Amino acid sequence: MPTIQDVLHKLEVGGGQRHIKAALTLLVLILVFVGYNIRSFRNMDTQEAMDSAQLARNLAQGEGYTTRFIRPLSMHLLQQRTTANAGGLQMEDAGYLKRPHPDISNPPVYPVLLAGLMKVLPFKYDSSNPGSFWNRDSKFWRYQPDFLISLFNQGLMVAMLVATWFLTRRLFDEEAAWVATLCLLGIELLWRFSVSGLSTMLLLLIMSGVLWLLVLLESEGREPKRTLKGIIVLAAALGLLLAIGGLTRYAFLLLILPAVAFLLLFGGRVRFLACGIVVGVFLLVVTPWIARNLHLSGLPFGTATYAPIEQTGTFSGDRLQRSLNLDVTTGEAFQARYKLIGNLRSMAQKELFQFSGTWVTGFFLVGLMVAFRNPATQRLRYFILMAFVTLALAQALGTTYLSTASPQINSENLLVILVPAIVIFGVAMFLMLLDNIKWAEPVYRKAVIVVFIALSSLPLLLTLTPPRPVAVAYPPYYPPHIQTISSWMKPEELIMSDVPWAVAWYGNRQSLWLTLDVANDFYSINDYQKPIKGLYLTPVTMDGNFASTFLRTGEFSWGDFILKSMYKGELPREFPLPAATKESLFWPEEIFLTDWNRWRTSND
Repeated sequence: MPTIQDVLHKLEVGGGQRHIKAALTLLVLILVFVGYNIRSFRNMDTQEAMDSAQLARNLAQGEGYTTRFIRPLSMHLLQQRTTANAGGLQMEDAGYLKRPHPDISNPPVYPVLLAGLMKVLPFKYDSSNPGSFWNRDSKFWRYQPDFLISLFNQGLMVAMLVATWFLTRRLFDEEAAWVATLCLLGIELLWRFSVSGLSTMLLLLIMSGVLWLLVLLESEGREPKRTLKGIIVLAAALGLLLAIGGLTRYAFLLLILPAVAFLLLFGGRVRFLACGIVVGVFLLVVTPWIARNLHLSGLPFGTATYAPIEQTGTFSGDRLQRSLNLDVTTGEAFQARYKLIGNLRSMAQKELFQFSGTWVTGFFLVGLMVAFRNPATQRLRYFILMAFVTLALAQALGTTYLSTASPQINSENLLVILVPAIVIFGVAMFLMLLDNIKWAEPVYRKAVIVVFIALSSLPLLLTLTPPRPVAVAYPPYYPPHIQTISSWMKPEELIMSDVPWAVAWYGNRQSLWLTLDVANDFYSINDYQKPIKGLYLTPVTMDGNFASTFLRTGEFSWGDFILKSMYKGELPREFPLPAATKESLFWPEEIFLTDWNRWRTSND
């Protein structure tokens, strides 16, 4: 039987230290996981998250890649394409709201993964199903499907941490792997993304795989070890991962450029073969989806194709997506260059040290001037720089109203995809500086590392301290209200709303985004496409800027409609929704108009 001294000796000089570090890291992960979910979880508060979730539910229920969140721009594009293919089919004949509406706004990978999750786990969507709404102190606390989706994303985060550990150990050593993993674990920004419902955690995991494959291919070009078949497999896997990332978020497609450039520079004897396979597999996977979008809308990425001209000229805010009759002029397209320059200037001034959510970025930037002995490490840094420039340009040009509605936590935050790589090289630079110091005792060096990790995790640690943040993302999203209003409507009826993504997800009803005006667009849809049976307005509109929302938009605008109908009691003549819930609990933060007093029947 081993003695205590034998056990201690094994822990000190054997493999025991690794097990202790792994156990401590796992313990920290569990504590942070439980603490963050108890204290900081909220229901979804971004349009993209709810949009992806309702798409996934439609897929899981066998309805195909269709959406209940209807964008007027999507209707316009589908109509144009149908007219071009069918030779003069008029809008009233198209019937896009009377049958399942194909989604032409979102890439498919993340909704498909969520649909698989919804098939496996017991998702409870309807408030009539016990367990869908979790209450605390007799008040709404959590929506069960939101929580399950966040758990899935946190699982992806754990997988990303594991991949980062192995990658860092290969590039540097085991100590750097532990420090980098713990620093990533302590980044509060990543935890916020993990509970947001966005696809960011999936992209971080994909990016970790891309870095791994680039390192392996670079090593093969420098020191050949694999057979030709092995090289083909690595290159095909890289092309597949880049394509999957691009079909998770369209801007990720651009990373094919720095990946190919990296292989051409450092691929050695197999550079041309590897590049050809990467590009071939990439196009093979991406092309069918682009062809599908072209068939439906005439644009390779559907409504997302117009992202570069959003927030320019007359398309400020969300006006472009709410346009039922779009007319893009050459001048407006030309203004995209001013948008690019302005956003790049703002990113350089404000986001250079903020995008990663940690000041470890400073060590990465300083480390750019330091040469590493490992050629793979040195060369991978070139790819990271090329990817940074590519994603920065894509983010500057592709920024839309989504970044204003939810700063930092949105799908347009592309630079966050590079956070694992930034942290790996930042930690390596920090440890390199420590190695240049002569320590009186080794324990002092370890103490400095612990302080380094603690300071980088300080925002997360402060999040876990009192007071407890509000658990509901209101305003404007309060799931019980949305489900109550939706329950008054029949499944086939149409609601117009300023938060249609929320109505589609929480209420499971077809919801049309608020059109730009009342006089033309509203009646055009109501009279010729499908009757609008409900109008649901939230604090997004009710708490909008008075001057810009109510006064400057003019007669027949929604601002003018609210002023006259809600505050003066003057509905437009022959307006089809005369019944209002002004006397109900929703007023004045929310307004619901409908064709008859549906709520009274439901309460009887």
